[in-house]
Amino acid sequence: MLSRIWMLLIAGLLAAPTGAAEEAAPCGGETPCPIDGGDYHLALPEGWQGGPAVMFLHGYGSSGAKVIANTGLVGAFSRRGYAVIAPSGLPWAEGKPADWSVRDGWNTYPRRDLVFLRDVLADATERAGVEPDQLLLSGFSRGGSMVWDAACQMPEFAAAYVPVSGGFWLPMVRDCKGPVKLLHIHGFTDKVVPLEGRVIQGSVAEIIQADIWEGLQLWRRENSCRRNAADHQIEDGIWRKRWDCEAGGLELILHKGGHGLPKGWSTMALDWFESLER
Repeated sequence: MLSRIWMLLIAGLLAAPTGAAEEAAPCGGETPCPIDGGDYHLALPEGWQGGPAVMFLHGYGSSGAKVIANTGLVGAFSRRGYAVIAPSGLPWAEGKPADWSVRDGWNTYPRRDLVFLRDVLADATERAGVEPDQLLLSGFSRGGSMVWDAACQMPEFAAAYVPVSGGFWLPMVRDCKGPVKLLHIHGFTDKVVPLEGRVIQGSVAEIIQADIWEGLQLWRRENSCRRNAADHQIEDGIWRKRWDCEAGGLELILHKGGHGLPKGWSTMALDWFESLER
């Protein structure tokens, strides 16, 4: 009997350090936060006590590590008190660049990213005190397309959505699961993701970027917006439209540049986000 007790005590002592080490494993900055199915990077503002966050989805072939290394992007959010969460996509096939499980009619992608993003948020909430009801989901290019998909398929995931230079792909979605607050930012001269869409002929398949205007029409319908915009503004090379909606909210910002994050976009995004009724 005594020997059995000693064996149980020894087993418990051997197991405890492993669990404690896993629970206390630090992450942040250059050190990724591992979760089932992948990882993400995390940057917290100085004096962080918990609060709002921006989850930013990188473009095709990039990574969460590259996002978090972008001090200009991270600093613009952290100076205003936001944590930055930067998940990493996976290669869409062996030896291929990192991507997201965007609904495009042809995808060999190995992960369900809607589930993955939920898991990332849950981990950041537990690990760092992120407030899930104060999340802004944003992303660039293919990451922006993933933002559109997330807004459509799980509208309750974030408080609001700011995709940049990315939208739906064909086959065009016809219905979403609810209204959302969405600000879309796009370059008027974008040739990588043109406003009118584009056919991409690959070696394996043909995929087609949907028309951004058609996507905005869908959001006007989902949000029960009036047909015509309620407000138009033109200032310093920025064109803005805002629609009055019975549910959610919808705005469009066009800039005179191409495929990129325009100067001051993060300020515009946060000003819009903080003006919303939540």
